[in-house]
Amino acid sequence: MNDEESDPQSRRLCSECVGESFLKAEIETHGEDAACSYCGADGKTFSIEELADLVETAFEHHFRLSANEPSGFEYAMMKDGDYDWEREGDRVTDVIGDTAEIDEEPAEDIRALLEDRHWDMEMAQMGEEGPFDADAHYVQVSPKDVELNAEWLDFERQIKMEARFFNRSAHAVLSSIFEGLADHQTWDGKEIIVQAGAGTKLTGLYRARVFQSDERLQLALEHPDKEIGSPPHRVAAAGRMNARGVSVFYGASSPDVALGEVRPPVGSRVVIGRFDFIHPVKLLDVEALQSVSVSGSCFDPTYIRRLERAEFLKRLSYRITMPVMPDDEPFDYLVTQAIADYLAADASPPLDGIIYRSVQGQKNGFNVVMFHKSALVEPIDLPSGTKVNAHLYESTEDGPEIDYTVWERVSPKQQDDEFPKLRHRIFPHWSPDGDHREPTLKLDLGSLSVHHVQAVSFKTDPHSVQRHRIEQRPQKF
Repeated sequence: MNDEESDPQSRRLCSECVGESFLKAEIETHGEDAACSYCGADGKTFSIEELADLVETAFEHHFRLSANEPSGFEYAMMKDGDYDWEREGDRVTDVIGDTAEIDEEPAEDIRALLEDRHWDMEMAQMGEEGPFDADAHYVQVSPKDVELNAEWLDFERQIKMEARFFNRSAHAVLSSIFEGLADHQTWDGKEIIVQAGAGTKLTGLYRARVFQSDERLQLALEHPDKEIGSPPHRVAAAGRMNARGVSVFYGASSPDVALGEVRPPVGSRVVIGRFDFIHPVKLLDVEALQSVSVSGSCFDPTYIRRLERAEFLKRLSYRITMPVMPDDEPFDYLVTQAIADYLAADASPPLDGIIYRSVQGQKNGFNVVMFHKSALVEPIDLPSGTKVNAHLYESTEDGPEIDYTVWERVSPKQQDDEFPKLRHRIFPHWSPDGDHREPTLKLDLGSLSVHHVQAVSFKTDPHSVQRHRIEQRPQKF
């Protein structure tokens, strides 16, 4: 090694001496042709100073300096003889070498350069350890989503208190959070975007509706596609994933989950039916966001942002599905409604709905909301002129007994009207109310059942209340 190369700043390291894939690729792409100061070969190289810049940034985001002496509590444990203190983490040179996958000599040169860069006379005089001193130890840390969380809190404030419509700032926050959904992977290989429909694990959904009068129940049994399916926009109430007037389809993974979600009162009757998917759909699995896996390099400046986003998505998943008290629903649902609107309109790839965990306590149960564009239920195919009548009771000697029977009385065959057929060929999704969506769901008429709610049970965690009485005494001053 010549005199010039005795100075670490003038030394160079080639890509062949680096094992870490991202760093190796950076040197090969942006490096300078020169002789390597460590292996002597000619090739693409970075100076030690350039490498030190990358190492310093990586340490800033992914590592922390560990304490170089025991805490007060640890000292006390050591005095009792029950604890042997050992400094947390690994020597800084070893961390540099292991992270960059380079030999000890260039790792030590990088450390020495960073030690000079961060040398502080006042700290040295006080005997305090510098961040890159030879004996410094580092541990890898989990990402902190502080910045994203601050952006999210501002988003919630704006949606609730300032501007709910045409909010560019809110749109930008949601875009940054949900960018690249299709590229996300989970630790256990679970899909973030789930395919549903024929031939998949999810071929249909169950939906329930509560009735408290015979008249409304009778109408529902006569026209279950309209009365049990997604409601008309005029009567669509606000929900977790939709604003008032936006008709969506809330379904569940099983009849029990569907029953629990509508929270029926005792004495009411609940109609439950199964709706099968007519064509394949794509659904975002909110629970899968809790285990998003991110791979990358500590030297990649975009890696920390992706790690922070994965950490934030985990907490956002809980936020979307957390129980909301009825009194708080109109206000707290604004945030989840905004999320659903964004995913329905701007998600990439386009989504038809969201899968989220049931908050009503059913084990392994989940709910699905089909966005408005994918919430239309196919009408029951009835011949023109058919009259439908539903019976709820049968008269017997002992009085009326439950008998849910639906009769479809078809008119004698009449001359076909050619206009509806022609109109359907030209406009296959024509609707008299202006709804031209393609149907996504079809009711299985054989699945309909009516449940009489006899009692409601609760699972609770009881906590006792302690009450004490003490004598008040005047204070002495």
